[in-house]
Order: sequence, then structure tokens, then C-alpha cells
Amino acid sequence: MGKTYERIDGRLRAFIEDQKVFFTATAPLSGDGHVNVSPKGLDGSFALLDDHTFAYADLGGSGAETIAHLRENGRITLMWCAFTGPPTIVRVHGRGEPVFRDDPRWDELLPHFSDDIRKRTDLRAVIVVTAERISDSCGFAVPTMDFREERPLHTRRFARETEESFSDYCEGKPYVATSLDGLPGLPLPLPPRTS
Repeated sequence: MGKTYERIDGRLRAFIEDQKVFFTATAPLSGDGHVNVSPKGLDGSFALLDDHTFAYADLGGSGAETIAHLRENGRITLMWCAFTGPPTIVRVHGRGEPVFRDDPRWDELLPHFSDDIRKRTDLRAVIVVTAERISDSCGFAVPTMDFREERPLHTRRFARETEESFSDYCEGKPYVATSLDGLPGLPLPLPPRTS
């Protein structure tokens, strides 16, 4: 039987920090808009800021659906599944906000991530999530899988970019400045990094 929690600490915090991947889900307000689910989890790209607040690095990619939905309505759900150990699923329903490179909070958030993540040219935004509902449930139907290694492809792909070429890359993608449903996404031209 699942439980709800007042905060993320102790066993729950340890569980979240031990997982190699998590999923985010967002949606526009429009009933016929596209729901988005994204896997996240590069090492060093996620941080628990306190017992109700998370942050994760939003890195280069082919779209910006999460950012667009958060800019419109702020709703987000994060989910972690145990692929090893006791079968557990943890969900956090909350409010999210993208913090862009030119936001005064940018420099305060960066130290929460690994050196490798902070140095990445493709770090577009930091997503900050405040938990409104924290719950767990059984993960009896989640398969058991062993973690082998991180895929180096994303890191290798974006290591080739300079600040200028990455900004050009973002401007050349059809669903970065606006979402699939026409909502404002990543502000372009991409603001220069303050640090």
C-alpha cells in the first residue's frame, strides 16, 4: 500500500539519490495538447536542494516541451522506479519553473551540480521543482535491470559545440523556441552564460 510523505528525507531521500534515471511528465492546459514524458539522469545533473525542492539540469536536445509547459502552467510530476532492490516507485507532484542563463538565480543553482554538468556548453536551463505531493507505491510490475554504464553519446555530441554554435543549433530546431502546441519554449537567441 502506498504512502504519502510530508517531506523528502531519510530513506526516501536515499532512494531518490540512488536511482540512475527518473522521468518527468508535463502537459499544456489545452485538452488537445501534447502530454510530454522525458527520461532524465546524467550523472551529476540532479540535486535535492532541501526536503521539498529539487533541481535538474536541462541540457541540449531536440525539443523544449517541459520548459514550454512549465512556462505556461508550472505543473510537473517526477517519478523514480527501483530497477534493483526492493520494488518501489516514488512520485513527486509539484510546481516547476525553468531558470534561464540570464536569471539572477542561475549562479546560485549551478554549484549543486557536478563540475562536468556545470561546464557543459549545452546547459540551457535549470528546472526547479517544489513538491506539493510526495508519495510512493509498489513497483511489483517494474522489471529488475542492472545498470551497466552511462551512455556517452549525448555528452560527446554536445562537447563539439561552442557557445555560438550551440545557440545556432537551438535556433535551428523547430520545437525549441516553441512547443509542439505553439507555446513559448526556450528563449532565443540563447542568453549568454553568466558563469
